[in-house]
Amino acid sequence: MKKIKGYIFSRPFFDERAPQHIQNIIIREFCKKEKLHYSLSAVEYAMSNSHKTLYQLINDLKNLIPNDYFRQRDMLIESLHLIQDNFKCLKPKHLTALSELTNLPLTEIYEVASFYAHFDIYKEDDIETPKTTIRVCDSITCEINGCKSLEKNLKENLPKDIRVVRAPCMGRCHQAPVVEVGKKHFGNANLNTVQDALEKNDTKPVIPNYINYQTYISTGGYKLLQECIEEKRDPMKLIEEMEKSGLRGLGGAGFPTGKKWRFVRAEKKPRLMAINGDEGEPGTFKDHHYLSKDPHRFLEGMLIAAWVVEATDVYIYMRDEYPDVIKFLRKEIKKLEENIPNIKTRIHFRRGAGAYICGEESSMLESIEGKRGLPRHKPPFPSQVGLFGRPTLIHNIESVYWVREILEKGSVWFSSHGLNGRSGLRTFSVSGRVKNPGVKLAPAGITIRQLIDEYSGGIEEGHVFKAYLPGGASGGILPANLDSIPLDFDTLQEYGCFIGSAAIVVLSDKDNMKDIAKNLMFFFHDESCGQCTPCRNGTDKALKLMNKDSWDIDLLKELSSAMMDASICGLGQAAPNPLLSVIKHFPSEVTN
Repeated sequence: MKKIKGYIFSRPFFDERAPQHIQNIIIREFCKKEKLHYSLSAVEYAMSNSHKTLYQLINDLKNLIPNDYFRQRDMLIESLHLIQDNFKCLKPKHLTALSELTNLPLTEIYEVASFYAHFDIYKEDDIETPKTTIRVCDSITCEINGCKSLEKNLKENLPKDIRVVRAPCMGRCHQAPVVEVGKKHFGNANLNTVQDALEKNDTKPVIPNYINYQTYISTGGYKLLQECIEEKRDPMKLIEEMEKSGLRGLGGAGFPTGKKWRFVRAEKKPRLMAINGDEGEPGTFKDHHYLSKDPHRFLEGMLIAAWVVEATDVYIYMRDEYPDVIKFLRKEIKKLEENIPNIKTRIHFRRGAGAYICGEESSMLESIEGKRGLPRHKPPFPSQVGLFGRPTLIHNIESVYWVREILEKGSVWFSSHGLNGRSGLRTFSVSGRVKNPGVKLAPAGITIRQLIDEYSGGIEEGHVFKAYLPGGASGGILPANLDSIPLDFDTLQEYGCFIGSAAIVVLSDKDNMKDIAKNLMFFFHDESCGQCTPCRNGTDKALKLMNKDSWDIDLLKELSSAMMDASICGLGQAAPNPLLSVIKHFPSEVTN
């Protein structure tokens, strides 16, 4: 095959200068037609006055990114992470070099990078990168704790080489307001907090004092997993035990865990497993808590589940907002693999990049495959056709965290807990207007009044309990007079709400319900993937209607109905829940 060298910078083309990307397309198509091999010339890269050659940049990326990543389509997002970690941004030259190394179209790389909020894409190569980027969380708990004034204050008082941007929920709602300086998060933040961090260059994540591998082993850790590997346990009996326990998916959907194992195991081999660690629901931070406390309990439960369904590989998808967890979890996984070499399941680690939609299971699978996180149509379900087209067991972090304890203590131990006719334990992420916010482990079926008074120290001083979110941003809003409803699966639907991931946000008389609903709708509008019209246009239209002094109730209800009926995934289907709740329970605050 003949070879032809092509250049990527602009040159005369029929007495005109065609745009660079158009030239590339023409040359590539010509080579394809004439059966010529097209390759870029190792000449100076002349885009936007860059003085670095493309050849040099390609070599830089080869030294930065493991070579096997270039041959794996699913490592595209991780490659983008590595580039941004090193250069603090993504410039056209970086994407162009990555395109050549991966043999992926530049447009495809750009559309993936631009989909995720944590990738800072610059349009020109010569734009100076900021010294430090500061992200200010604007989730519901951060807003009621002054995040908007904090963001304004930071922009007015920090040096010009410091970039300040808003960011969606960072999973630290109990410490609101939260800022991220570089890669380190600061709770209860103010201007002095940030200025002090910048002066000290305190921008790296703090590793918590967690239970490491050696400590976990010394207390009986991985004994159950070894029994499984040595086939001393019957996988079908383990499935039966999980079914008896009543454990359900604790990421939001609530599908019975044992039944999920049974369904996936019945599918044709090879089978895979994926862990959804992208807890992006505003108000939720329980997974971060458990991982920071006892990561190996999660890992053992995960590997037991993988063994039961005979998954050859398990993919851990962790949100990028948890840099501390990412750092130590990779370290502990390596120790685990070194010390228990007979584990048949291969563990893969993937970082998210700031996309709430990837908390939806099929979107997560797309992201793991290195694509935009666009939800898939169902059926088929992931248990049938999941990751890379294979049957896939999907679990939330907390769900597998309980596996070891349930199987060791028995299903009766877990199911014996519960209040008000419910069974089991629930982990509640409690934030907002309470004295002691944080993660609360309580019996399933507990009421909001009990959760506030007995677990959270009561309502914050100077505040009167007004309303609460029982299931995070998408779970709807209930007034304080409905404080005796059991907080569990299947108890809130008749009120137009659901428990989801059990993210409880407590609101008071100091909070305007119209503003609360607008904050939540802005979040959904910002996080919509844009794939389907009902969600993309619906959230936009709803937000515009909600920004008016008086709401058009009938039109908002009609719009909400269309979104809930026609959206592809749960984001668009659940987005209207907060506004409908406010219309129902607080009508005087949205009409004149």
